[in-house]
Amino acid sequence: MWRDCCRTWILTAYKLLSIEILQVHSSFTLEFHDQVDVTFLPSFLVQEDSKQSQFLALAVMYFLSVLMVSRYRDILEPEVGKEGLSRTSSVVDDRSTVTRTASVMSSGSTMTATAEPGSQDAAGEKMDEISLRRSDSVTSHDAPNQEGISAIRVESSAAGEVKPSDGDDESRYTTSQLPKNAPSFTVAPVSVANLTEKLERALGTTAALLREIVLDFTPYLSKTLIGSHGQELLAEGKGLSTFKDSTSVVELVMLLCSQEWQNSLQKHAGLAFIELVNEGRLLSHAMKDHIVRVANEAEFILNRMRADDVLKHAEFETLCAHSLHQHKENAKLCDRLITSARRRDHTFARRTVDKILTVMMDSHGTWQMSGNTKVKRYWKLDNWEDDCRRRRRLVPNPYGTSHGEAVLRSSGPSTTDEIPLEDAMQQAEEPLHARLASLGFGHREVPLEVGEDIDSNSEELEMEYNNSKNVGPLTFTTECRLIAPGFALKGTLSITSNDLYFDADEEDPEFQNMDIEVIRYCDNLHGHWSFYDIRAIFARRFLLQSTALEIFMSTRSSVMFAFNDHAAVKKVVRALPAVGIGTKYGIPQSRYASLMSPRKIFRQSNMTVKWQRREISNFEYLMYLNTIAGRTYNDLNQFPVFPWILVNYESKELDLSQPANYRDLSKPVGALNPSRKKFFEERYTTWEHDQIPAFHYGTHYSTAAFVLSWLMRQEPFTTFFLNLQGGKFDHADRTFASMAQAWKNCQRDTSDVKELIPEFFYLPEMLVNSNRFNFGKQDDGTLVGDVQLPPWATSPDDFVRLHRMALESEFVSCQLHEWIDLIFGYKQRGPEAVRATNVFYYLTYEGSVDLENVDDPIMKDAIQNQIRNFGQTPTQLLREPHTPRSSLMHVSPMIFRPILEDTCGSVKFPSSSPICHISANTFPQLPTPSIVTIAVNHTYAINRWNVPTNAAGSGGANYGDAGADPSQAVLPLMTVDPIVATNPPPHNPTRRHLGNDFDQRVQLRSGSFATTVDSRYIIACGFWDHSFRVISADTGRLTQCIYGHYGTVTCVARSECNITSDCYIATGAEDCTVLLWVWNARNQCISGDGNVPGEGPSAKATLTGHEDAITSIVVSAELGLVLSASKGGPVLMHSTLGELLRSLEVPGEFRAPDLLIMSREGMFVTKYDHANMAVYSLNGKLLKAVTGPEKIESMVITRDGEYFVTGGEKGIVRLWRTFTLTPLYSYPSLDGPVRSLALSHDHRIIFVGLSNGSVTLLNLDLNKWHQEYQKRYD
Repeated sequence: MWRDCCRTWILTAYKLLSIEILQVHSSFTLEFHDQVDVTFLPSFLVQEDSKQSQFLALAVMYFLSVLMVSRYRDILEPEVGKEGLSRTSSVVDDRSTVTRTASVMSSGSTMTATAEPGSQDAAGEKMDEISLRRSDSVTSHDAPNQEGISAIRVESSAAGEVKPSDGDDESRYTTSQLPKNAPSFTVAPVSVANLTEKLERALGTTAALLREIVLDFTPYLSKTLIGSHGQELLAEGKGLSTFKDSTSVVELVMLLCSQEWQNSLQKHAGLAFIELVNEGRLLSHAMKDHIVRVANEAEFILNRMRADDVLKHAEFETLCAHSLHQHKENAKLCDRLITSARRRDHTFARRTVDKILTVMMDSHGTWQMSGNTKVKRYWKLDNWEDDCRRRRRLVPNPYGTSHGEAVLRSSGPSTTDEIPLEDAMQQAEEPLHARLASLGFGHREVPLEVGEDIDSNSEELEMEYNNSKNVGPLTFTTECRLIAPGFALKGTLSITSNDLYFDADEEDPEFQNMDIEVIRYCDNLHGHWSFYDIRAIFARRFLLQSTALEIFMSTRSSVMFAFNDHAAVKKVVRALPAVGIGTKYGIPQSRYASLMSPRKIFRQSNMTVKWQRREISNFEYLMYLNTIAGRTYNDLNQFPVFPWILVNYESKELDLSQPANYRDLSKPVGALNPSRKKFFEERYTTWEHDQIPAFHYGTHYSTAAFVLSWLMRQEPFTTFFLNLQGGKFDHADRTFASMAQAWKNCQRDTSDVKELIPEFFYLPEMLVNSNRFNFGKQDDGTLVGDVQLPPWATSPDDFVRLHRMALESEFVSCQLHEWIDLIFGYKQRGPEAVRATNVFYYLTYEGSVDLENVDDPIMKDAIQNQIRNFGQTPTQLLREPHTPRSSLMHVSPMIFRPILEDTCGSVKFPSSSPICHISANTFPQLPTPSIVTIAVNHTYAINRWNVPTNAAGSGGANYGDAGADPSQAVLPLMTVDPIVATNPPPHNPTRRHLGNDFDQRVQLRSGSFATTVDSRYIIACGFWDHSFRVISADTGRLTQCIYGHYGTVTCVARSECNITSDCYIATGAEDCTVLLWVWNARNQCISGDGNVPGEGPSAKATLTGHEDAITSIVVSAELGLVLSASKGGPVLMHSTLGELLRSLEVPGEFRAPDLLIMSREGMFVTKYDHANMAVYSLNGKLLKAVTGPEKIESMVITRDGEYFVTGGEKGIVRLWRTFTLTPLYSYPSLDGPVRSLALSHDHRIIFVGLSNGSVTLLNLDLNKWHQEYQKRYD
């Protein structure tokens, strides 16, 4: 059995080693009887203490020993010639006997070894047949006498006996030197030297490998290889020395062929093979588990990869769909932009055509209609705002109508005024309030910096803006809503590198369902604005959410957009120019300023300090508070709010010095009446609703319905009112028809606590039914038309004037801060609001609801409707009491000191030529304040203005104060130009001469010249070549010669401006036209229409309508108006855009207007003929006309328009009240006729240019005639 095991071990080891070898050397084939390269076997043996490595070393050692013995046997066989050698061996399992027959034939014989099998076990193994044929000759040519091997007979028995064949007794090796189971050989005698050489050559490499293995695993093999008597076969000095010290292959082979070695190797090699097989089985099982695990992992990975592929495929499909959708959206956007551009161009073309038709076919046009044809003109309120944010200008309304279809409504529940909250509570759904309560809305306090969620400073915003710039024409696009009075249109806002576009979505159902009459009044359905025109950007709220922006333009208008969230607001601000909130409020211009909270703007602005110092009026301060608190003209629900000032609307006279005529500004409107206040307080204390917090007032003091009810007589608010009312006017008894009745309703009606709007203080047209709307009759038969005014007001203009005077009165100034606390301050909410009886419905407050967290569209729409119906409280600006305004005596202690003398100085010029023009540029902000005088002989002087030292910090200089310290009056108020003083005629210096190119037919007057605000340039007209020129005042050199008229330029005027801002220059000529130009303050020249540096001068607008030479002209950039007069013709009013607005009514027998003056408040005074004067309102209404006592040569008006000064040919200077044309004071007659007049910046000095070449300075104290201060001078 051990033979079978041996064979099994050898075959297993062979197969295992072959597998291992083939894994590394796939091209290697092992053959027993060829030269075998076994040098790679040590790579499988790691010298370590593991059993597997030791067993493998023992198996390899046995394997190599068998190979060496087998090779040794082959070498011992006799050599043959060219005959082949054939051997066939078979393994027989029945007797375990190997029978070998070999026949060796000389010279071509064949040796054959056969093993005849017996009965074979069915489960036994069968070795592959190995055949080896030799064709090479093994005959030794070196030893011809050598005897060859004649025959070999090998028989193996079970007992290991060797039976030699017959006749083979000689020359036979002893079998004791062969292994026990080794076959017996009968060989022919061979040379010993030749045998040793062959063994060395054939087994040298294998022997070295075997020595290496034995030496590496000596500790293990020395203990394992034990002889039959228990001796160590690898003991020192015995077997080990053969492997270690000896280099002889023969000695090593002899050692391996010994019986002891073969028995020991077979015994332990079998165990080693068994262990290896067991290890292999374990390894195979482990490998199987590993393979299964790897296969599972591979399957998992494959499934995951498949899932990833599916996901990537889905993502790819989504990306493709998104890209396709984006492509379609971009295509739609392009189509929309193209369509919008076409519509924009169409609108511009239509307006241009209308303008041309107006110019050609108006009553003052070239193709004017016949006198019998009279067309009714309708008017609307323009969007133009002045510096105080007043919209006062009326323009022609091309869509005007009398709304005859708006039949009167029957008496019933009012929709104009807010219905009582109890009824609204019954109509509102309870789930709405329950939902709001569950979300915590209405019960939470507004954070300290509500809306101030900016997490970056100005530098980071600027960096983000620079990094977010895209390459291409389109920088940013987002969906938004255009917020305009009466509607909110969906559309797309597109921002390029230089322009801003809005395109309304006309396919939206909301747009298609809107009233076309309302949409007509929207000028920005497809708006386009240049970055150059953007002046300020304010963050705004829409429906109590901080998601809107209001952009103010240089065209004196504004546009408001609401976005989906506050993140879109930030992106838009980053894409727009860094203009901040403008320069008016003293905050540096930056994008961070545009995103500042109203409270932070209030803290950082300088407007409060200016108001306390009385540098700005009460009206200006209230408009400032409304502006930063989010109140805007573009959203009727957030319209600016102003207080009721007066309580006396019934007496025939109004004494503004009586406190009884003023309202108590420390209380809200609802708490002015004690009985009504008690009612509201009881409501608050007894309120028991679960979801709605307690409140005093169910209605608000400012809603869209209230605003429209105030302004319903003026378009476009009439159309908005009808749209809100369903196309019908309200019942006459509920219509705003009387100031006295409106005040009474605010005192006794529990559902009426509304405040006023700014228009009550500057727009008298809102009180007049100029479009003749039919509002019906009241129950008592009274026809509703114009608003019934208090008896003390003679006209709407008089009412507005007195109302404004009351607002600016000292009594209101002392109390206004308390009203500010109620509306914008610490009494707006919280415990102080409860104590002040000033708590409104909770959905009117900022922070009461967060619409971004409401997902239900029905719920969101319900909340929005609630907000629209109940109004919106302004943003709270401060949480501490507002500081009061300083008293007038505290600001200007010397303001009421009397002036003893009328004249405070006089300057005589050497030329003695009449002073036809004076420009008083006395602003202290200028580097060198000066007075420019121009004489008829074309000479001019730049006279230095010396500000008196006692004027510092006094709020105005008392130039004629007799009690002033004489030591301080070292210099006169005006110092004559030293160049003129040192060069008397006839040596007039060229540095102070305008040239001799003037047309002799033109009489030089004050209107023939204008100067820049810093006195550096003089603009002169009247030249024979039809030009007007810009001359350097310092050098007298010509810097620009501008052509544009076809006749001699007869007059020139400059609009108001500051040192660094551009202004308008208007010129009138004999060609009956007026040209409007732009003065570029940076380049100090007349620029082109585009106001681009390097562009040649060109007129911005051409104003037509006159039929004779222009005699006088005035222009106001703040009001956007140009007034011009012509010989024997009318006075025409144009806009700065070139539109003819109206022709002023000529009173009585007045004929030729030749002098015009205009104030910044919009009051116009026109001088006709010799001494006739007429005063007009901003919208051309004739207020008064009188005839003066003497011919008037020059006029000048104060900044507020309350007073104006005239000078006549008798040398008398008179002071007039503008509104009533009442003469207030006449100065003593001067030394000659007056040719020109001017006022200092503080209205304390009148500069009078006389015909004798001198300038006289007159003191002026307007407080003497102030309605509130005049008693202090008695």
